[in-house]
Amino acid sequence: MDGDADRGTALDSTTVGRRVRRRTGLSRADVLSAALALVDADGVEALSMRRLGKSLGRDPMRLYRHAPSKDDLIDGVVEFALAELPVPAMPESGDWEEALRRAAHAFRALALAHPHVVPLMVTRPLATPLAMRPLGTLRPLEALLDLFVEAGFDGCGALHAYRLYVGFLYGHVLNELQERVHDPDERDHLLRLGLHRLPAREFPWLRALAGELAAYDGERELDEGLDIILEGLRSRTTQCE
Repeated sequence: MDGDADRGTALDSTTVGRRVRRRTGLSRADVLSAALALVDADGVEALSMRRLGKSLGRDPMRLYRHAPSKDDLIDGVVEFALAELPVPAMPESGDWEEALRRAAHAFRALALAHPHVVPLMVTRPLATPLAMRPLGTLRPLEALLDLFVEAGFDGCGALHAYRLYVGFLYGHVLNELQERVHDPDERDHLLRLGLHRLPAREFPWLRALAGELAAYDGERELDEGLDIILEGLRSRTTQCE
C-alpha cells in the first residue's frame, strides 16, 4: 500500500511538473511587442516570421494565427507603437494650443524611441484606404479632429488643421532622424558630419553650413515650427467652402 502511495505521489509530482513547464499562451500583443523589438534593433527589413518565431521560442507557423500576413504584421507593429502615444484631448483650461504642443513632443519622443518605425507610420497609410486601416492608427486622427472642433473649427476646418499639423510633425521627425552624426567625438564640423567627403564645388552650401547642421537641436526646431503653425491656426477658424 505504501509503495502504491509513493508511486501515486511521484506520478502527481510529474504531472504537476509537466503543467508548470507547459508554455503559457501567446497573445497578439506578445507577438507585436517582439516584432517591434526586432524592428527597433535591426530595421523593418530584418522582420520575418522566422526571426520572430526564434525570438519568441515558437514555431513560426504558429504565429500566423496572430498575424495572417507580413503586411498585417507590419500594420500591427505601427498600431502597437502608436498605442504608446497619449490621446490628445482638450485640457480643463481650454488651452488647445498647449494640448497640441504636448502631443507634438509626445510624438517626437515616440519617433526617437522607435526611429525605424517612423517611415512605416508615414508611408503605410498611403497603401491602405482610410476605412481599412487598423483602428489604433485612426484613433489619434479622431482625437485631434475632436480637439480642433472643441477649439472652434468646423468639421472641414478641423480636417485642414489636422493635415497641416500632422504634415509638419511627420516632416520634422523625418528631418531630425536624418541628422545623423558621422563621428560624435570629432570637433571639426565637416569631419564630424562626414561632409568632407562631398565635392566642394558641387555642395558648397552643405559644406558651408556644417556648423549649423552640427548644432541642430531637434526639440528647439520643433517648438519654433509649432510657433509658426499655431500662430497661423490661431488667426482663423478655417471654414469649408
